[in-house]
Amino acid sequence: MRFSYILIILVVFAWPLNYLYQRQLGAVSFFLLAIFFLVIALKEMKKQKQAKEKDGKRPRP
Repeated sequence: MRFSYILIILVVFAWPLNYLYQRQLGAVSFFLLAIFFLVIALKEMKKQKQAKEKDGKRPRP
């Protein structure tokens, strides 16, 4: 996932997360951020795994 997309998503969701934090629901906003970064990490791991499998399928001379 591109850095600019991540930054845009965080900026868009900054106000609702701040609202939850001010209403003493900071755990909810932290949980949502944790899920967001988990999804990003899983996508990156999937990309790396596919690249590794692709490199492994090449016949060696």
